Amino acid sequence: MSAASHPAPGGRAAWRERWLNWRNGLVADPRFQRWAAISPFTRFIAQRRAKALFDLCAGFVYSQILLACVRLRLFETLAAGPQDVSEIASRLALSPEAAHRLLRAAASLKLLRALPNDRFALDDLGASMLGNPSVAAFVEHHTLLYDDLRDPVALLRGETTTRLSDFWPYAKGDESDEAACGPYSDLMARSQKLIAQDVLDAYPFGRHQCLLDIGGGEGAFVAAVAARHPALRLQLFDLPPVAARASRLLAAQGLSRVEIHSGSFLEAPPPTGADVVTLIRVLHDHDDEKAFAALRAAYAALPPGGTLVIAEPMAQTPGAEAIGDAYFGFYLLAMGSGRPRRQAEMTRLLQAAGFERIRALKSPRPLFASVLTARRV
Repeated sequence: MSAASHPAPGGRAAWRERWLNWRNGLVADPRFQRWAAISPFTRFIAQRRAKALFDLCAGFVYSQILLACVRLRLFETLAAGPQDVSEIASRLALSPEAAHRLLRAAASLKLLRALPNDRFALDDLGASMLGNPSVAAFVEHHTLLYDDLRDPVALLRGETTTRLSDFWPYAKGDESDEAACGPYSDLMARSQKLIAQDVLDAYPFGRHQCLLDIGGGEGAFVAAVAARHPALRLQLFDLPPVAARASRLLAAQGLSRVEIHSGSFLEAPPPTGADVVTLIRVLHDHDDEKAFAALRAAYAALPPGGTLVIAEPMAQTPGAEAIGDAYFGFYLLAMGSGRPRRQAEMTRLLQAAGFERIRALKSPRPLFASVLTARRV
């Protein structure tokens, strides 16, 4: 779109732009920066912003410290209680010096807590990692993303082949075979476990007779629904190799009652019979054309009065803006498919697909997934 398509703003917007230009020029002035750093009126703000900028520069180092903790199973090592450096070093097969360096770094990131006499214990973030083992899988998985981000400019210009696009073959239109879909299906299942209870807390599925989960992967979400609502009839729809895995894994959990259907919503409509359809972290993986196709498939599967429930991370979620536009923006770019959408964009897609009565529900952890409902009226 040309610059002419975006005329210069007028009125209050013009004054806001002029103020921003003036403020940015002031903040960029080295003399002002030095004054702000020593003035008792601005010193705290200057220090906080300097730290925020340095944290952006050092973010990769912090993430690699977390990766080291995960690979060495440091949190599991400290699960029983505090230990001293020599004990931890022996358990991790590190020299005392290397162990001490890692422990102090982890403590600075609030993963561990340093105690007197060179002893260390879990802190809040480390205990949270221990309580959510699925997160460790994502920490390991991010090695692919970091490799793709070695040259972010080349990534933005489309000049590089990414490892994430190979990890997610369906992003390239390759339905692949069951062996190839295993790694991403397993990761998706772990992802669903992280948010399934949040979705179940946000929406009362017990009011329905039958649920169809489109793009349901290995069945992690329908398994959580089955545990919460044992009387609810359950269906799952996904690509043939993924559906085959779901059938075996759900049967192993004693959930043979889940009806498994294989296919692609791009080629054939999913089964009918459900009065509620779910799309759990599906749409943001796809560009608008395919996301719209998924919504039309959900619309076709529902009877009049049926409900669609969407759960996924969204752009510009208050308090989690960087997760939507920064993290998922670049993750999906490397993946080669999809983009984070704002709630207003999701609403427009839903309306275009024929849905009405679109509502945003209160989600326990919207940074992981915002929850929207819509009706086929």
